Amino acid sequence: MRYVVTVFALLLVVGALGGIKFKQISSLIHFGEEAKKSGPPPEAVGTAVAVEQALEGTLTAVGSITAVRGVAVSNDAAGVVSQILFDSGDVVRQGQVLVVLDSRVEQAQLASSGARLDLAKITASRSQALVDRGAISKSQFDNDDSILKTSSKDLNAIEAQIDRKIVRAPFAGRLGIRAVNLGQYLNPGTQITVLEAIDSLYVDFTLPQQRLADVTVGLPVRVTVEGTDRGSQDGVIAAIDPEVDSTTRSIKVRASVPNKEEKLRPGMFANVAVVLPMRTEHVTIPTTAVLHAAYGDSVFVVEEKDGRTLARQQFVRVGDSRGDFVAVLDGVKAGETVVSAGAFKLRNGSSVAVDNTVKNTPSLDPHPQNR
Repeated sequence: MRYVVTVFALLLVVGALGGIKFKQISSLIHFGEEAKKSGPPPEAVGTAVAVEQALEGTLTAVGSITAVRGVAVSNDAAGVVSQILFDSGDVVRQGQVLVVLDSRVEQAQLASSGARLDLAKITASRSQALVDRGAISKSQFDNDDSILKTSSKDLNAIEAQIDRKIVRAPFAGRLGIRAVNLGQYLNPGTQITVLEAIDSLYVDFTLPQQRLADVTVGLPVRVTVEGTDRGSQDGVIAAIDPEVDSTTRSIKVRASVPNKEEKLRPGMFANVAVVLPMRTEHVTIPTTAVLHAAYGDSVFVVEEKDGRTLARQQFVRVGDSRGDFVAVLDGVKAGETVVSAGAFKLRNGSSVAVDNTVKNTPSLDPHPQNR
C-alpha cells in the first residue's frame, strides 16, 4: 500500500510538471505566431521632407590646373657654377640673381678693354684739339674717333658676355627643386630649376559643343580638388577656344583662378562647375536619402498604413546636387517625407520608427569643421 501511494504521488508530480511545461511551450508558440503576424520590430530612422528650391544652373567638367607662367630656368652661356643664390622652393622676385657662372677670364678682358677705351678717349680728345688748330689732317682724327667707338663697342660686348653668365629670374614666382651644384660645368641650355608664377592659375577643361551658347567669357566658375580639405576656389572664364574639336565635338575652355594662398598647384586634377546665370525650381532632398545601385537610384518614402509607419521604396531620377541637397527630377513630390538616415538597413515595406532627435541639418552651402 505504501508503494502504491508513492507511485501515485510521483505520477501527480510528473503530471503537474508536464502541464506547466506544456503551458510554457504553448505560450511561446502563441508569442511566436503573434510576432510573425506583426512582423519584425520597426527600424529607427531619420527623415526629411522633400522641398522645392531654386537651384543655380551649372555645367560640370573635369580639368587640369596649369600655371599662368612657367619656365625651365637655364643658362645662356657655358661655364662653371661659382655661386648659387637660391634654395629649392624659394619665392623670388623678377630679375633676382639665381646662379653666377665663373667669369674671371671675361673680367680680365673687361679690364683690358677698359684700359684701351681710356687711351682711345685721350687720343681722340687730343686729335680733336689738333685738328681744330689745323695741326693734323681730318682723316687722322677720323681714324682716332673710329678707334674710340670700336673700343667702346668691344667693352659693351665683354660686359654682355659677363651678363650672360648671370642667371636671373625672368618673373616673380616660386622655384622648384635645384638641379645644379656648386662647381658643376654647365653646357648652354642646362636646366637649373623650374619657375612657376602661382599667384594666379589657369584651369583648362572641355564642354560639349551643345553648351557653346551657354558659356561666355566672364562667367563664374568653382574649382574643387578631390581628396583635399581646401574647399572650392572661385574664378572666371578667361578664354574660349574658337574651334570645336572635330574628334570629340567639344570646346576647350580656360578659367582663371586666383591662388594667393597657394592652395592649388600646377598639374592638379580638378572638378570644375561653370555657374550659369539662370536659376530653376527643383524638388530637393538630402543626398543621404538616395540609395545608389546598379539597377537605379531609389529612396524610401515614409507612409502611414493600417496604423503602422512603413517605408516604401521608390525609384527616382536625380539631377544636379548643391551642397547637401540633390534635385529629384522624377519619383518624389514636394511635401513627401523620405528616409534621410538609416535607409541602408531598410527594404520595401519595412516598419520604421521615426527619430529625428539627433540629425545633421542639410545646407546648400555646407562648411564642415576641420578636425
